[in-house]
Amino acid sequence: MERGSRSPAFRSLKPACAGRSGGNALAQKIKLSTIADALGVSTATVSLALRDSPLVAGATRDRIKAHARAIGYIYNRRAASLRTSRSGIIGVVVHDIMNPFFAEILRSIEGELDRSGQTFLLSNHYDDLEKQRTFVDTLLQLGADGVIMSPAIGTPPGDIVMAEQNGLPAVLIARTVEGAAVPVFRGDDAYGTGLATDHLISLGHRRIAMIGGTDQTSTGRDRYQGYVAAMQRADQEDSPSWRITGPRTKQAGFEAAGEFLALEDRPTAACCWNDLVAIGLMNGIARAGLAAGVDISVTGYDDLEEAAIATPALTTVWNGQREVGRRAARALLDKLNGQAVRASQELIRPELHVRQSTGKPVERR
Repeated sequence: MERGSRSPAFRSLKPACAGRSGGNALAQKIKLSTIADALGVSTATVSLALRDSPLVAGATRDRIKAHARAIGYIYNRRAASLRTSRSGIIGVVVHDIMNPFFAEILRSIEGELDRSGQTFLLSNHYDDLEKQRTFVDTLLQLGADGVIMSPAIGTPPGDIVMAEQNGLPAVLIARTVEGAAVPVFRGDDAYGTGLATDHLISLGHRRIAMIGGTDQTSTGRDRYQGYVAAMQRADQEDSPSWRITGPRTKQAGFEAAGEFLALEDRPTAACCWNDLVAIGLMNGIARAGLAAGVDISVTGYDDLEEAAIATPALTTVWNGQREVGRRAARALLDKLNGQAVRASQELIRPELHVRQSTGKPVERR
């Protein structure tokens, strides 16, 4: 694999005791048996406790770890990995952790990995394929146990196959890569956008725009197809001019408001690619003196925490991101434990949450 020109930020991390005079030497002199003898437990119990194994009772685990810290012992993960062929490290790579959608997924991944005593390293690829490759390359060099990926745009299946063949099992989230025979966990995007579009149609809207996303990702393609299918089921026109591609952030949604309001035969509703775009669009509409949910109906997608407290509260689609994270982490851990895991796509069924940002259409006079 080619290595990117940039190194992940975590490469600059130093050992916990770096900078302390004689710290490393002291840590090396202390053995597991030293801790075991002091606390009256076996060295095996000490080893399991320092790896956060659930086989050791919580109180005993805390007592052992507290004593280890007190005497300056540092668990040598590298040496342990040589004994067990496991590093205890999982890589997680997503588009942008600043997006609350990925933050919610990560929270579930972290919780699941914590329960299994795994440490994870995080990278944002920002849809930069070379940055993603550099991160995966580093995981291979570190001997990481596996990787959970929301793959960058343009990720070839060969990249994932290469990782797997070199002992780095992969699980995908949020996006798919055609031809990569690995487990995938994501929301049913076509169905979910269909729910939002059907809701707008049921209120009487006939001119509905689709704002945001890109055909370069499976997510963008599926959400647009869900919108088109819903319009066709209702015998409604889905004019190409009513699709504004690109926006995926709040700022981009705000900027798209001007283009939306300038559309010929302006739509009375907008089905947005995600909540960030929808909230940005509502702010742009308000800046123009119009009210979302009154003058123009707006739907979002993902049901982020901000959706419920926006003004007006955003009608949106819950996409199961926490469940996506939990299932993805569990699948990877099962693979590492030698259990059979199907290399197939598992879709979480979305739910529509109706709030204040949608209402009956108001025609311009």
